[in-house]
Amino acid sequence: MSTVSINPVTSNAMSAPAPEPGVLSSAIATPVLAPEANAKAAGISVTEKALKKIALAMRKEGINGTEAGLRLGITGGGCSGLSYSIRFDSKPRERDRVWEFEHETERVRVFVDPKSFIYLTGMILDFEETLMRQGFNFINPNSQKSCGCGSSFTA
Repeated sequence: MSTVSINPVTSNAMSAPAPEPGVLSSAIATPVLAPEANAKAAGISVTEKALKKIALAMRKEGINGTEAGLRLGITGGGCSGLSYSIRFDSKPRERDRVWEFEHETERVRVFVDPKSFIYLTGMILDFEETLMRQGFNFINPNSQKSCGCGSSFTA
């Protein structure tokens, strides 16, 4: 599990792993719309705390959740071979899987490209806020091991 800080424009900055795997800081949100019937089991889940932070960042940047959304992905690189990517995108690409979550009166869309989905299926995006750090946690059941700093993983 890795912790990722988000910059509302684009960020791949990462910090150390969260302290305890499997312990979420808040409840998991249910998608309003998802690309498949069983999206919760075979898709991407987002906790309420993460949705709140994503919606806040979108408001600050003036990003409209109707078309734009949060792009989650995997890039090659890092000590263990794969790194998480998180940024805002203006619209989904043609083959993206798209989830829509509702936070209060706002919609948060999450985009994942087909290649990244292979490594992110079943993942939970959480947000951790402590005195030592704050950022997004990728709780990924596909991660077999990660490097010492937690910035990359092996599937």
